[in-house]
Amino acid sequence: MSHNQKLHEIAKFLSGLILGDFICLWWLSAGGYLPMSIIGITWTQSIVAPGLVFDAVLFIILVHYGWHIGKTPKLNNRTYFSVVGTILGLVALLHLFRLFTGVNIIIAGWQVPLWLSWVGTIVAAYLSYMSFRLTKKSL
Repeated sequence: MSHNQKLHEIAKFLSGLILGDFICLWWLSAGGYLPMSIIGITWTQSIVAPGLVFDAVLFIILVHYGWHIGKTPKLNNRTYFSVVGTILGLVALLHLFRLFTGVNIIIAGWQVPLWLSWVGTIVAAYLSYMSFRLTKKSL
């Protein structure tokens, strides 16, 4: 099995997990089980809408990648990796800006915790670095 085939299979598996998360969040909300506290995190009704939207978007992306739905336009690898690296670098910088200034972000009544920006900075910076590294390899 090639590397790309493995990634497609992983995307299929993850799409199932995301669908399960979507159904579980919807069930907890509709059943009146919220607010509840799990491992120190309090889940309230105000996080349901952003959570469902996030799960739906991620599910669509994973299904598209896992089953090759639609046609992907042919792009020069170097251009693609450069654009992706730049966008992810900007996302990492915005997370750093939030960490140093302490800006509060509220999405549909849910206040995004500051620790989430640490995760966002690390993940976005790493993916940006890897994109630029792949840009150099595609020369």
